[in-house]
Amino acid sequence: MFKVGEYVVYGHNGVCRITKIGPLETVAKDKDRLYYTLIPFGETGSTVFAPVDSQKIPMRKIISKEEALLLIEEMKEIAVLGITEERKREETYKNALKTCDCKKLVSLIKTIYRRKQEREAQGKHLTAADSRYFRTAEHVLYDELAAALEIESGKVKDFISEKLGEE
Repeated sequence: MFKVGEYVVYGHNGVCRITKIGPLETVAKDKDRLYYTLIPFGETGSTVFAPVDSQKIPMRKIISKEEALLLIEEMKEIAVLGITEERKREETYKNALKTCDCKKLVSLIKTIYRRKQEREAQGKHLTAADSRYFRTAEHVLYDELAAALEIESGKVKDFISEKLGEE
């Protein structure tokens, strides 16, 4: 069980801070069930309630600062997702997101970025699904890196580029 004040990754909601653990006051029939009250990282006015005993959506502690720095160092070596059938592209994207694994998110971002470059070379735009998964993966990954490194989410991309020696 997690503690109040901890940062966790909760499914595609990304990084959230636990503000309370207890029964929901609005659910009379479920008075004995405990819930985490989660506030998404960098957002105000948004609240997520997650049952403590649920296994449906993965929840884990965020990575440490050391793990975040190591992940950034390894980013160039992380492979793109192996998508062999075009029909299963979106399913592969969904599965990568569901894992809440930072390396899988990097793979997903790299896969879609490469696809974007290929499509642009053909004079085509990125599909709406690709764009949506790219934004979601970036949001979840960058928020976790921001929380671990104690920097603003908006500065993560520049931080990564600086660490990897890119422009």
